[in-house]
Amino acid sequence: MRQRALLDWWASERRDLPWRRTRDPWLVLVSEIMLQQTQVDRVLPYFAAFAERWPTPEHFAQAELSRVLAAWQGLGYPRRARNLWRSAAIITERHGGRVPADLNDLLALPGVGHYTARAVQVFAFGIDTAVLDTNVGRILARWTGRRLARAEAQRIADDLVPAGESWAWNQAMMDLGAQVCSKRDPSCGQCPAQPWCAWAGEVLGSEPSGQPDPAERSAGVSSRQAPFEGSDRQARGRLLAALSGDSLPTERAAAVMGLGHEEARARRLVAELIAEGLITGTGDRLRLG
Repeated sequence: MRQRALLDWWASERRDLPWRRTRDPWLVLVSEIMLQQTQVDRVLPYFAAFAERWPTPEHFAQAELSRVLAAWQGLGYPRRARNLWRSAAIITERHGGRVPADLNDLLALPGVGHYTARAVQVFAFGIDTAVLDTNVGRILARWTGRRLARAEAQRIADDLVPAGESWAWNQAMMDLGAQVCSKRDPSCGQCPAQPWCAWAGEVLGSEPSGQPDPAERSAGVSSRQAPFEGSDRQARGRLLAALSGDSLPTERAAAVMGLGHEEARARRLVAELIAEGLITGTGDRLRLG
């Protein structure tokens, strides 16, 4: 049985991660928001700090956004912190301080898409559904030997979930993708899924197949990100980092962002950050939140 083979492998190869030691829906949501487009190693210290400082949605909703953004500094994509802060307020006001289990209620929270909503359902509430992230999308494409549209990939993933074991199964799939069925240099010979994987049959064949990886551009599989150096993301991050210590004269924003010769671009980025609620402009000074 495929499910049992993978679960048996995972029993000895599982990663010990702090968010796997809790079923608290709030802490699960915090971890999933942090893990969006961010590597596990970077998230580890932030998750521990946030869990201790803001252990409930009520605690987090009462915090000043500027303090939240300052604590988030270095984790990247600060709009996620703002979305989590807004979600905490909604959870407190509309759901009595309890993270909802209903899919539509979860999707109504800022910054929560289908992946994050399903992750909360599975890892906090044990609901029998599948979480389709980049690792799982890659695995499914390789197992079937073809690119998959999102709806089909989600259906296949849902059908594979063993009844009553969604928590372990989804964790096992993620670990398989992170540790064995990696994007580059997958260890097909050591993979517990090798016997039923269509792509492994191609890779391990006696003759080079020349077949492209079916995971490329398949559903759930992330594409290569644009370079960070010189990007708007880098410039925005520099300004937010500077503001985490104190306010800043507006006229210094371009220099802080490394855009001293690109005043128009600097003004655009400042305006975007203000519109997103990540900074405020009062008089001639800029501040977090």
